[in-house]
Amino acid sequence: MKYNVFGRTGRQVSRLGYGAMGLGGSFGAYEEKDLVRSVIHSLERGVTFIDTARNYGESERILGLALREWSGERPFLASKIQSKGPGNLGWGIPIPVETAYPRGWLRESTETSLRQLGVDTIDLMQLHQYWPQWDSSDYWMDELLALKQEGKIGAIGISLPDQRHDIALPIVQSGKIDSVQTVFHIFDPQPLDCLIPACEQNNVALIARCILDEGGLTGFLKEDTVFEAGDFRKSYFDYLPRSLYIERVNRLREMFIPAYAGSLAELAIKFVLHHPGVTTAISSMHVTKFADENIAAVDREPLPDSVFEEIRRHHRWVRNFYETKYWD
Repeated sequence: MKYNVFGRTGRQVSRLGYGAMGLGGSFGAYEEKDLVRSVIHSLERGVTFIDTARNYGESERILGLALREWSGERPFLASKIQSKGPGNLGWGIPIPVETAYPRGWLRESTETSLRQLGVDTIDLMQLHQYWPQWDSSDYWMDELLALKQEGKIGAIGISLPDQRHDIALPIVQSGKIDSVQTVFHIFDPQPLDCLIPACEQNNVALIARCILDEGGLTGFLKEDTVFEAGDFRKSYFDYLPRSLYIERVNRLREMFIPAYAGSLAELAIKFVLHHPGVTTAISSMHVTKFADENIAAVDREPLPDSVFEEIRRHHRWVRNFYETKYWD
């Protein structure tokens, strides 16, 4: 495993982090004991960064169970305030900050997260759906700063709602936040254009999420793939004809596998971690087999710069499947 300093916090975190969305059932149902084991297994393999959210169902509670079993050094814990906005609003289109995070709600959500996780401090607390219009109101930042002063959270971050990465540039440059979490993968390398350089210049940590594009960049998707009830990937991958997605993935496989990676997932992880401005990249590792494969990719030979640039320039396929979150 490789490690980076997490921005202004000075803390070392693993370059590959445990994305805990899968603990809440978003990718299908699993035995709770197996989910707990997947967390401990990842920690044993050198993962020291875990990202969860109040909005991920039972994720925080299950993560809390794993932390109580874990006897090693406590990992860097990141969570997100749950939006109080109705339904799935706030993903594809902005909503007022007073609707998403009314006064007092950030504290209430944080207190719930602390209880579920069974900890006194959450190392990083993020707004789950940030829009730049909110910067004209300062009460939400004041509430987060108060929680930080009380020692209930260690750092303040934002999580972007979709692929519009550059909406974070003003707040990154303001010095008010410690981290940004954004979508970043082979098909969407746009953070490399502006956001990652801005984070580097302002010592703001960059958390890359969806690095395997909800699993699509593993090559699992077939024309006849069936998703279980409650698995949001059905709407995600069927937003366009599946054949279009499969064709793009097959092109990557033909050009770069096995010459530069042993699998598509390894190629995707190597791509995201190639730039030093990516502090940590989170992947769903709720299945130990996936955890082992993803962690192994970190220590493999990095992509040649020329291959990285070829993928960045010629395989980008920017589309916003997250619109399906609010069309449902």
